[in-house]
Amino acid sequence: MQNTVTPTHCPYCALQCGMNLTPAADGTVEVSERTDFPVNRGALCGKGRTAPAVLSSRVRLTSPLVRSEKGTLVPATWDEALDRIAGGLGRTRAEHGPDAVGVFGGGGLTNEKAYTLGKFARVVLGTSQIDYNGRFCMSSAAAAGMKAFGLDRGLPFPLEDIPKTGCVILVGSNLAETMPPSLRFFTELKENGGTLIVVDPRRTRTAEQADLHLAPRPGTDLALALGLLHLVVAEGRVDEEYVAGRTAGWEDARAAAMAHWPEYVERITGVPVPQLREAVRLFCEPEHAMVLTARGPEQQSKGTDTVGAWINLCLATGRAGRPLSGYGCLTGQGNGQGGREHGQKADQLPGYRKLDDPAARRHVAEVWGVDPDSLPGPGRSAYELLDALGTDIRSLLLMGSNPVVSAPHAAHVEARLKSLDFLAVCDVVLSETAALADVVLPVTQWAEETGTTTSLEGRVLLRRRAITPPDGVRSDLEVLRELADRLGVEKGFPTDPEEVFEELRRASAGGLADYSGITYRRLAEENGVFWPCPQLPPQEAEEAHPGTPRLFLDRFATPDGRARFAPVSHRPTAEEPDAEYPVLLTTGRVVAQYQSGAQTRRVDELNAAAPGPFVELHPRLAARLGAAEGDPVAVVSRRGRAVAPARITTAIRPDTVFMPFHWPGEGRANTLTNPALDPTSRMPEFKACAVRLEPVTAPGKNS
Repeated sequence: MQNTVTPTHCPYCALQCGMNLTPAADGTVEVSERTDFPVNRGALCGKGRTAPAVLSSRVRLTSPLVRSEKGTLVPATWDEALDRIAGGLGRTRAEHGPDAVGVFGGGGLTNEKAYTLGKFARVVLGTSQIDYNGRFCMSSAAAAGMKAFGLDRGLPFPLEDIPKTGCVILVGSNLAETMPPSLRFFTELKENGGTLIVVDPRRTRTAEQADLHLAPRPGTDLALALGLLHLVVAEGRVDEEYVAGRTAGWEDARAAAMAHWPEYVERITGVPVPQLREAVRLFCEPEHAMVLTARGPEQQSKGTDTVGAWINLCLATGRAGRPLSGYGCLTGQGNGQGGREHGQKADQLPGYRKLDDPAARRHVAEVWGVDPDSLPGPGRSAYELLDALGTDIRSLLLMGSNPVVSAPHAAHVEARLKSLDFLAVCDVVLSETAALADVVLPVTQWAEETGTTTSLEGRVLLRRRAITPPDGVRSDLEVLRELADRLGVEKGFPTDPEEVFEELRRASAGGLADYSGITYRRLAEENGVFWPCPQLPPQEAEEAHPGTPRLFLDRFATPDGRARFAPVSHRPTAEEPDAEYPVLLTTGRVVAQYQSGAQTRRVDELNAAAPGPFVELHPRLAARLGAAEGDPVAVVSRRGRAVAPARITTAIRPDTVFMPFHWPGEGRANTLTNPALDPTSRMPEFKACAVRLEPVTAPGKNS
C-alpha cells in the first residue's frame, strides 16, 4: 500500500472536506490537497491537516481494556472483553428487562455503523433506550424543518448556491472557526455584491466579516426573528402571492409577529431598532436570500420555536423553495445528518421513518426478518437517557461519544455513568467517559475503514480505507456482530460495510431519507449523491435517479405540498439572570479543537494553538470583578463551578460571558450548563444559563 494515494474525507465536521491520504514508509500518513471535491476545493483547516496524528499508537487505543479487581483498567484479549460485555448486558436484560439496557451513539459514526447500532439495540437487545449525541447538534432545526417543510435535511441546496444569492442571515454560527473552509462561500457572496448579516452575542471572526452584525442577548433569537417579521409586515414586504400559493398558517403567525414591535424587541434583545430595520432592508431588497442557523438559536429550551420563527421570515418573503433562496441548518458533527436518519435516534427507524408508524415498522421489520411487534417503541432522548443511568437504565453500551465532557450538567451525568452496574465503551482513544468503563474496546478510525457519511448538504459520501488498522483493533461492525452472536442472534449483522449499506438501501427505500438509488460505485464515480435518491422502477431505470441537490422547488414534502408557518411567540430562557446569578453564560467552540476534544486534545499542534479553557468577558465586567487578562476566574451556576483564565475583550456583550466546551476538569464549561429541554426536540439549553463570577487567587499570589 506504500505510496498509494487514497481520495477520502476528513473525519471531523459536517463539511466532510475532501482530502488525499498517502501512507509513508515510516508508518505515518500524509495528507494532501484533493481539489476535485467542490466543498473545500483542497482547502483544509488545522484539524483536517493534522487528523492522521490520532492514528498513531502513541495516542490511540490498540488493546481491549477491562476493569480489574483492583479497580484499574488493564489489557485483555478480545474474547475476554466481548464475553464481559455480553455478560453484563445480558444479565441486566435478564434481571431487569430489555429497557434496563441503554445504547448511546455518536454523530461521527458512519451511516453503516449508525444503522447497525440501531438494529442491534432493537433486534438483539430489544431495548427502546437508544439515542445519540447528535441530539445535542441540530435536533431543534430538524424538528422545525419537519413541521414547516415535512422534511429535515440540513441544507436544502448545495453550498455552491450561497455565493449566488443576494443576502445571507447567518444566525448563531461562527463558521470561521468551526468550519473554516466554508468561509470562502461567504467571501465570494460579498465579492459578488451580496451581503452577509451575522447574528451572534459575540463579535467572532465570522461576525467581523459581516456587513451587519446583530448582537442579541443570549436566548433572545426568537424575539429577534419575530421583530424582523413584524417589520416585514409593517413595511409591506410580504410576498402575498407566494404566501397564498405555497404556504398555510400565515394568519396565526402574522398575528404573533405583530405583537413583537421593534421597540419591544430592542428591549428584549438589546439590538437597536435602526439595526433591525437595516437587516430587513438588506434581506428583502435582493431577488434571492437565505437564512442559515446553527447551534446558537438551536441549543435553547425553545430552539424549535426559534428556528420556526426564522423559517417564518423566509416563508413570508417568498424565500423558501425557490432557486438561490431558502432556510438551511449548518449541521455540526461529521455524520450528524446520517446518524439520525437511519435509526440511532430514539424515535426513528432507517430512512427517517417514525418508530411509532405501523407501516414504517412493517417495512423495516421485513428487511430485518423480524416480527414488527417485536420492535420496541420510542425511547428517551439523549439527556433523559443519561439522566436515567443507574436507576431505570442499569447497563450502557456507548459508541463514539464523550458525554462526561459534552453533555449539559456534566458533573451530574458523570455521576450517573459511575452509578451504572455495567458500562462498555467503544472508542479510538481513552476518553474521559471511556476511563469510567468496565470494558473499553479499541475500534478502527476513518482512515482504517470504508463507510459512508452524509454531509450538511445532504450529500452522501464515500470514505475509503487508506491504511491497515494496527493489530488489536477491530471495527464497530465486527464488535456488534460478535456481541450479537454472544447474545443469541447469529444472523443479520454483516461486517462488510458495503453489505451493510446494501441492506440500508432496502430499509430506507420509500422513506423520507431514501438512499435506495445510491451505491458505493455511484458514490465513488460521482463524488457523492444527494438524497433523496430513490431506486427507479425497472421501466424507468435506464438511467439512475440523479439525486436531489435542491429540495422543494416544486412542492414541499407536506401532504398538500404547502409549507407551514409556525405560530410562535417569545418566551424567556429557562433560567434568567437574577441577583444571585446576574450574568449569562454562553458556550461554543474554538478553531483548533473539536467537540469534546477527545481526539484533537491529543494533537500537539492543535494543543499549542488552543491549550486550554478560558472565560471571555467584557472589560466592564472584568473591572467590576477586579480581574486582569489571564487571571483565574470562577464561573458558578446552580449546577456547579468552573475555573479558567480570563480573556478580556470588547467582542462580547457586557452582560455575557463565553466559555469553550472542549476540556474536562475544573475548566469544564458543561459543568455549568442547563439541561432544560426543548419540549419538541428535547435539545438542552446549552447556549444560555445564569451564572456569577468570582475572583480566584492564583497560586503564588497573595490573597
